[in-house]
Amino acid sequence: MKRLRLFLLTILLGKEVQTMAVVYATLIIKGKKTLDQVPALIKPQVEEILKDLEVEV
Repeated sequence: MKRLRLFLLTILLGKEVQTMAVVYATLIIKGKKTLDQVPALIKPQVEEILKDLEVEV
């Protein structure tokens, strides 16, 4: 049961991290935030999203 709970938490948190990365990338593109203001936990995902969108920061 403990493994199942851990597995489900991993899946749910993974989706949340991806969603927040998209939100921060959008805010950077709009000029509301900078890459320095992105939390370290999701910074690599945000950088990858910006790279895929060909946005230079």
